[in-house]
Amino acid sequence: MNDYYTDSLLQLAANGRLRTLKPLVGRNGCRIVLKGREMLNLTSNDYLGLAGDKRIHQKFYSGMNEGNILDNFGLGVASSRLLTGDSATAHTLEETLRTTYGKEACLLFNSGYHANIGILPPLFGKKDLILSDKLNHASIMDGMRLCQAQHKRYRHCDYGHLAGLLEKYRKTFDRVVIVSESVFSMDGDVADLAELVTLKERFDCLLYLDEAHAIGLYGPLGLGMAEEQGQLQHIDLLVGTFGKALASVGAFLLCSATLREYLINHSRSLIFTTALPPIVLFWNHFIFKEMLSYGERRSGLKILATTLRQKLRDNNIHTAGSTNIVPVILGNDTLAVVLAEAMQEMGYLIFPVRPPTVPEGTSRFRLSLTADMLEVDIASIASDLAGLMQRFKKDLPI
Repeated sequence: MNDYYTDSLLQLAANGRLRTLKPLVGRNGCRIVLKGREMLNLTSNDYLGLAGDKRIHQKFYSGMNEGNILDNFGLGVASSRLLTGDSATAHTLEETLRTTYGKEACLLFNSGYHANIGILPPLFGKKDLILSDKLNHASIMDGMRLCQAQHKRYRHCDYGHLAGLLEKYRKTFDRVVIVSESVFSMDGDVADLAELVTLKERFDCLLYLDEAHAIGLYGPLGLGMAEEQGQLQHIDLLVGTFGKALASVGAFLLCSATLREYLINHSRSLIFTTALPPIVLFWNHFIFKEMLSYGERRSGLKILATTLRQKLRDNNIHTAGSTNIVPVILGNDTLAVVLAEAMQEMGYLIFPVRPPTVPEGTSRFRLSLTADMLEVDIASIASDLAGLMQRFKKDLPI
């Protein structure tokens, strides 16, 4: 049996697609240590620079003498929320999220993955249809596979294609839900939420929006792209995460009170999972409240992203999108691997992103800028990368 798996791993390596784990230490702001070398971290989802902010962590830990230390800062509850794993802190966090977003109800999940595999399957059945953007996250695709509803994918951000599918199939199904991310994690581009809302209202659908890569970064309060585009009140199912810009773990769903109660009784990824530790819930509440006032971090990050994109284009490097996620489209798997290793030697923590994470022929770097970076940190990225690309394209048989 091991021969089969060994051969499969060898084939991945031959194709330049073998993944490995890489232990990192020494986090310090936007820098981190790999194999004894400090590098500029261009690979994390720490968009607001909070995971590496020692001052904000010290502020949080200074309050650890408040109240019952196990209730507020315990390291585990050893039970699911439906048994003895529920807590007042969890309900406080849900209520803060609900009221801040102006929604009827909120329900916590252990991660964005838990949310996306735990919401669609119980809510939609054999007589329903899911219409999903083709580049939605793998967790959304897994949620669709677990769901008894039929599902179809529309071309990425192609709302004419989506409208055509709705024209063709809407009357065939009891319920239809449109599913999209707001900011797409590999291309750094943005969904047109007003257009999605128009289609959902025109065809009497529900709209499910994953804001994982937008929470903290967009809108006056950092509530996400739905706030930025003025569409918060029109989103039926809004999923947000704590694991990216908010430097934690966990996720939440904003929805109606009826749907919240239904999911508490039917969502398997909620029912059969040990609840998040109290210290995580306490941090999530703390950091969410802090984030609301981080407008300066948000605006600074936008300037950085605009600057890097322009520098890449000035060096004839193929990029795309409009957010702090800045893709560098390379195409070839081997080139992506070799260039990533060379950039690491120059002090940039960059990992190659290859299929199946991205479509065939679009291997890339996913340069993730964070709010704790300065312009001087990114000043030479484009020119350094351009020089390496010129050298390696000559040397590699691609």
